[in-house]
Amino acid sequence: MNQFVFETKQRNLFFGMMALGVLCMILTFVGDDALHTRFWSNFLHNSLFFTGIAFTAVLFYCAQIIAYSGWITVFKRLWEAASQFLIVGLVLMGVIVAGVWGHFHHLYHWADAPEVIKDEVLRHKAAFLNPVWYTVATFVFGGAWYFWAAKMRKISIEQDEYGTTEYKPYYKSKVWAAAFLPIGGFTSAAVIWQWVMSLDAHWYSTMFAWYTTISWLVTMIAFTILLIIYLKSKGYYQEITREHLHDLGKYMFAFSVFWTYLWFSQFMLIWYGNIGEETVYFQNRMDNYPVLYWGNLLMNFVLPFLILLRNDTKRKYGSLIFTASLIFFGHWWDFFQMVKPGALHTAHEAIAKMSPAVVGGTEEAAKHGAEFLMGFTIPGLLEVGTFVGFIGLFLYVMFHNLTKAGLVPKNDPFLAESLQHHV
Repeated sequence: MNQFVFETKQRNLFFGMMALGVLCMILTFVGDDALHTRFWSNFLHNSLFFTGIAFTAVLFYCAQIIAYSGWITVFKRLWEAASQFLIVGLVLMGVIVAGVWGHFHHLYHWADAPEVIKDEVLRHKAAFLNPVWYTVATFVFGGAWYFWAAKMRKISIEQDEYGTTEYKPYYKSKVWAAAFLPIGGFTSAAVIWQWVMSLDAHWYSTMFAWYTTISWLVTMIAFTILLIIYLKSKGYYQEITREHLHDLGKYMFAFSVFWTYLWFSQFMLIWYGNIGEETVYFQNRMDNYPVLYWGNLLMNFVLPFLILLRNDTKRKYGSLIFTASLIFFGHWWDFFQMVKPGALHTAHEAIAKMSPAVVGGTEEAAKHGAEFLMGFTIPGLLEVGTFVGFIGLFLYVMFHNLTKAGLVPKNDPFLAESLQHHV
């Protein structure tokens, strides 16, 4: 079967997942603090996590086209469909942008103008960390990502309409892919600095953009493996063999190791670069969020490394499903520990200024890691439920786009190579 059919039971399942997510967000909002920090940090966490997966789908797709990687041809429509979530991601992040301007959330310390005037570090960063630049990064750069994602998909579908000896759309796709790689690479760094790194506004790392992008990328690859195995179980993608899954498993293994290299290198920079200001980011997480911090390394490196080190585990459905699921959840956990500590610190400062009695001794306890805060110290059931809701939204958008074209592209010059792929 080459034409995907979005079944009613699948739609109902995704609607149910989204309903659970909405319910969990409502319960989070109702039971939250004065600034609804848990609600807004959950919303930001999931919005940027799934938007980043869509971005790396188009980025990695373009990189494969430039590298003449014919083996991906048989399943490339999955990446094309996943990248279309970017338009939804723009809407979601647009809500965060509105909150920066309207001050109905307090996620970013730099968004409080009076505090910036008092803070020497923030004053030096104000030319970049301000609502105007945040808006530009979100809508202009994010809009460019979606433009390229839509363009690459349109060109791919055009090739289906050409003969097997006419490759005009394919050559066009190489031009557009080559143009996107530097654009996507540079703009993603600026977006990551704004969306994620500026949550800890006094901290800075030259490696953080790489670290975050690879976290998105390995998640996208893990998600691809899970989708392929699911669709094969439904009778689709019989052309995809263990050879394709083996290569995807090797990518998942390799980028997990690379992610760990970046994770460690940010430590190492403190030592060989003598960059003292980087210490505070890690010390806060190691002292006050040890389960988050060390659990991150366990789920995203130690276990995947031990499982995928053997060659045959990259060819077995069971080990691939387990490892891909672990990595998918593990990097959601990774983004949780990127977002929550900075957001909580900013909220505590804002609440203390509004009404010190609201916080009292609780603030000091939290600063020293003496208080367990569900939804911040570790994800709670409301966080997991919100996560499930966003998965349902992402899959609904993706499956809807899969119905618009054949799962296996026709007339692609690399299709025969992909069908005969062997490693």
